[in-house]
Amino acid sequence: MAAVNAAIPQSTRPARAAPRWQPWARAAVGVGILGAIVAVTGAEPFLRGIASVSPPVIAAALLLAAAATAAAAWRWRVLAGRLGLRLGWRQSVAAYYRSQFLNTVLPGGVVGDVERAISHGRSLDRVAQAARAVVAERTAGQAVQLVLAVVVVAAIGFSADAPAIALLLTALGAVAVGAGIAMANGRARRAVARELAILREAFRTARTVLAVVAASVVVVTAHVVTFVVACAAAGVVASAEQVTLAAIAAVLASSLPIGIGGWGPREGAAAWAFGAAGLGAAAGITAATAYGVLVMIALTPGALVIAVSLLRRRHASTDAGRRAAT
Repeated sequence: MAAVNAAIPQSTRPARAAPRWQPWARAAVGVGILGAIVAVTGAEPFLRGIASVSPPVIAAALLLAAAATAAAAWRWRVLAGRLGLRLGWRQSVAAYYRSQFLNTVLPGGVVGDVERAISHGRSLDRVAQAARAVVAERTAGQAVQLVLAVVVVAAIGFSADAPAIALLLTALGAVAVGAGIAMANGRARRAVARELAILREAFRTARTVLAVVAASVVVVTAHVVTFVVACAAAGVVASAEQVTLAAIAAVLASSLPIGIGGWGPREGAAAWAFGAAGLGAAAGITAATAYGVLVMIALTPGALVIAVSLLRRRHASTDAGRRAAT
């Protein structure tokens, strides 16, 4: 979530702004992964995944996305409230749909969260505090997702879960390396300590922690079930355990701030997991492609939110111009 800090005015943010080329560099990495997969397997698995999407499957994805968005918006409202920020229910759901759509269509995977933090903060004239709420909300969601992944892998059994375990270890290793690099800088350590002291208040009560965990469980479950639906639509024949583990791998990879909308890492992780399970990498790519298409369609309400917002601004500007003319 460094991109959130990068968008905060210099007077309020604790860290140096991230270079503007970083989101494009991360997008290039995702495109490179996708290109490498196409070079190895060809375009056929991707085309099968796109062709497997049908109206009933889209309807299921829309319902699951609505449940995930509502839960994530509730998580955000809880933490924003703990930090003393007003955030209405309708406002939070609309803003979350908008941020997810922007994250899906723009490079880097965090542009929507930056916009969500700034928009909420400016409405209250408290941009820095609003950014902290968004960072806390997203970080808590990722932490719960990792814990759930570990629990599910342990419950199913470690012997047949090498791909999922390797992906979890890779994700945890990347987090540890990133944290180590950041903490090597004295100013970064002081900034982190200051922010943690502020955010500690947001998670002080057990009720808040339970609410955040419950909301995060709903979000992760909705994503995993959407991937299972995509597998069924793509005609993937596998056991429930195999599909669940592949779904965990794909969802974890989708959350990485690489590429655009999760494309690239998600297909690579699914191909890896399905191939190691003996189901064939092509099946994993087909399922992951169907999942990616479903996610994009399911988040189109965010585009409607943006369109309505632009129309309202246009009408407000026109009305202001008319009043000034009279």
